[in-house]
Amino acid sequence: MSYAGPEFDPPQPRRPRRGPLTLAVAALVPAALVGWLVYEAVADSGHGPAGTASAKSSAPSAAASPPDDGKRPAASPAATPGAAARPGSGPLSGKVVVIDPGHNPGNFQHASEIARKVNIGTNSKECDTTGTATNSGYTEARFTLDVARRLRTLLEAQGATVKFTQDGDRAWGPCVDERARIGNQAHADAAISIHADGAAAGDRGFHVILPATVHSGAADTRPIVASSRDLGEHVAGSFVRVTGSAPSNYVGHGTGLVVRSDLGGLNLSTVPKVFIECGNMRDSKDAAQFTNGAWRQKAAQGISEGIVGFLRG
Repeated sequence: MSYAGPEFDPPQPRRPRRGPLTLAVAALVPAALVGWLVYEAVADSGHGPAGTASAKSSAPSAAASPPDDGKRPAASPAATPGAAARPGSGPLSGKVVVIDPGHNPGNFQHASEIARKVNIGTNSKECDTTGTATNSGYTEARFTLDVARRLRTLLEAQGATVKFTQDGDRAWGPCVDERARIGNQAHADAAISIHADGAAAGDRGFHVILPATVHSGAADTRPIVASSRDLGEHVAGSFVRVTGSAPSNYVGHGTGLVVRSDLGGLNLSTVPKVFIECGNMRDSKDAAQFTNGAWRQKAAQGISEGIVGFLRG
């Protein structure tokens, strides 16, 4: 999800490539990340502090249909954005989780609407963007909705009440400020925004974005910085263990965690919230995972187990 638009700074110059670096089980993140798998040696082509290696391109109007050889996601209910699911019984009974599927499949048809500026606390940015896509045309917006729906099924099975910021049930958006507001108004116990990156080929792996301490204008993340980091560490650790993916080789210094102060979705949140970039859609190996239904189910499972671990303490 690296692009010049809402939530991200302009692309930064790349540093000279360094020699191969083997990523082994890391101790850089607290106990939540124990169990990391050794990552295939890939050259580290580092980026600026925002981790924006390349501009995220507009998604095509028609995307290729990827094979779905895994469990299909639950059917989307006819509900308004942010509508509550029926709370169940289970270990997460009484807990509210807000899932924010990044972008919207219809954004590319509403260029003027998503281009308008909104206040993100520290400054103004575009309402939203189209997101990125694999080289074969599988869009980030389709990927995020699929993983989000699988994640909802898993969390509801644990008894959680799950709310979406959008479920493919609106023509475009919502804007990044509204996405944050949905989580705030739900008094979510945890909120997560699901994305996939659009960096250069060879840049691989996932990373979880945590809110920096921001106190400016309408933004004040001071009350949620610590709890969001706890949530992020749980999600990163479970994502590694369940999917077998390794932390990003281009941002986060191998920890799988990145702190950002330029994201409206985090700056305006008053509840514990993180973003997850599940990998890089522009890398052929990561793209092969995204278009595999079984892997998307694992991605949802990894995120779910992280959220469950955080909520259960």
